[in-house]
Amino acid sequence: MKIVAKKKLWKYLFWLGPFLITVGLTAGLISEQWGLIPLVFLIAGIVISGLGIIWQSYQSNWWNRRSTQAGTNALVATLAILAILGLINFLGTRYHLRADLTEAQLFTLAPQSRELVRVLPQPVKVWVFDINQNPQDRELLENYQRQSSKFKYEYIDPQARPGLAEKFGVKDYGEVYLESGDKRQLVQTINENERLSEIRLTSRLQQLTNSTTAKVYLLQGHGERQLSPGKDAISQAVQGLGDKNFTTSPLNLGETSKVPQDAAVVIVAGPKRGLFEGEVKALQDYLNRGGNLLLMIDPNTDPKLNSLLQEWGVRLDNRLAVDVSGESVVGLGPAAPLVTEYGQHPITKDFGNGNSFYPIARPLEITSVPGVQATPLLRTKPYPSSWAESDLQSEKLEFNADKDLKGPLTLGVALTRKQTPKSTSTPQVSPTPSPLPSPTTQNKTSPTPSPSPKTPQALPLPSPTTQSKTSPTPSPSPKTPQALPSPTTQSKASPTPPASPASPTPPSPAASSQTATESRLVVLGNSDFATDGLFQQQLNGDVFLNSVTWLSQQDRQPLSIRPKEPKNRRITLTTTQANLLILSSLLVLPLIGIAIAVIIWWKRR
Repeated sequence: MKIVAKKKLWKYLFWLGPFLITVGLTAGLISEQWGLIPLVFLIAGIVISGLGIIWQSYQSNWWNRRSTQAGTNALVATLAILAILGLINFLGTRYHLRADLTEAQLFTLAPQSRELVRVLPQPVKVWVFDINQNPQDRELLENYQRQSSKFKYEYIDPQARPGLAEKFGVKDYGEVYLESGDKRQLVQTINENERLSEIRLTSRLQQLTNSTTAKVYLLQGHGERQLSPGKDAISQAVQGLGDKNFTTSPLNLGETSKVPQDAAVVIVAGPKRGLFEGEVKALQDYLNRGGNLLLMIDPNTDPKLNSLLQEWGVRLDNRLAVDVSGESVVGLGPAAPLVTEYGQHPITKDFGNGNSFYPIARPLEITSVPGVQATPLLRTKPYPSSWAESDLQSEKLEFNADKDLKGPLTLGVALTRKQTPKSTSTPQVSPTPSPLPSPTTQNKTSPTPSPSPKTPQALPLPSPTTQSKTSPTPSPSPKTPQALPSPTTQSKASPTPPASPASPTPPSPAASSQTATESRLVVLGNSDFATDGLFQQQLNGDVFLNSVTWLSQQDRQPLSIRPKEPKNRRITLTTTQANLLILSSLLVLPLIGIAIAVIIWWKRR
């Protein structure tokens, strides 16, 4: 009787364990607080249930039964499968492996977008004020969110949360806003016909997270490209600069006589007339103090910039770049070179073998200059696909070995020149003359003739900080390097440079602290590629925007291909073609299938 009583007692105690576990789980889930009481019930229930299982197996020899072993194996296999599935889901959530097979990579973020989101300095959130959640827009936002935990998004019903809508100033459904800290910016308004654009979202994100605004000046007054919309204007390029957080302004050096101190980049876009000597001197002074210049010079023009370009080892070839490779492939004429080969440079590092084209372009000749580092950006295909044509009047372009130049041709080049640190003390003149006389070490009162214009490439680089304008002698020709004297080569007639009202005013301390350690120059033998209509074709816009971004020396801004828009692949059929397609699918193809079946049946009978 005692043994039977003990068995009943352990049986009741065994059922007490699951009861206590249920009580503990219920208390914790309802109260949403896993405090002392729920934990006590859970621990007591687990201990009692374990003891009950051990006692039951001891009394009935339960573990040695074949059914118990089979059931245990099945349970262990089931738990192992669940653990493997859980691990796979965990890894799938933590590490994403996606393959985008679309031609335009519609479901993959552009390198610029990925790089920008990965280095976000602070959390950013996208607010979409709309009732409907479009799958395409949601997929795009998910792609952004996968790049960084600092990027979040949320869909909001303006009527359900009017306070939040009023805070952002929402006026209509579909408005998309970016918020970072106390900054808010409208991205765009989406609807059925216009979906969320990666280009706009990336541009607004860059503007919101970038606290600095670079100033870009575009030279005017010599027939340069028009900035406002019009024929052969570059208004789209100017708008693209605005999207990348640049501030643009026109610049007339004939009125100001010098480049403003706040200029991050100066652009000379297709001048048709030559610049005055003073304007060229102003651009030289700007480069000498660490400025950045973009020159886009078309053929059949002479902007009078030879003296400036000679200092950097660049010569504008007067011939026309001809490329016959793109004529049969993409329908471009021979005077519009198609470029697929780019230099190893931050401007073109992500271009791969993409296409860009330059209608009516001129080649560039690059020579080595001490202190100047040159990197070709754009190169045409080798001869016989391309050459430099000297006969610009002929309607039929043919290679002439006596006058023309065989390809490949260089249509663009990026150059850098290190700046000499500015000395705070008065420059001292060495009493020992230099063994190699140069234009910058000659006494300005000496009647010694100036050197040939072809010699500045072998001369040491002039310092940008101490130019003397006190000499009573006339200033030399802009084609001679004497226009840029060195600070250590002042006239020996006076130990210190005399003050003059004509001397340039030194920059303010604020401006001096921001002076770059190098000057940058980009020269392109064409400006048509950046005009309205052509700017958005292929990589043309990327060449322009990346050049300005690199010139601005803002290394925090990513340089890569901009996001791509989906291509329209719709097929337009005429009525005849549509009827033929219907007849072939409903009549011809079924008859062919029936005929094949009859032939097979006839052979097997």
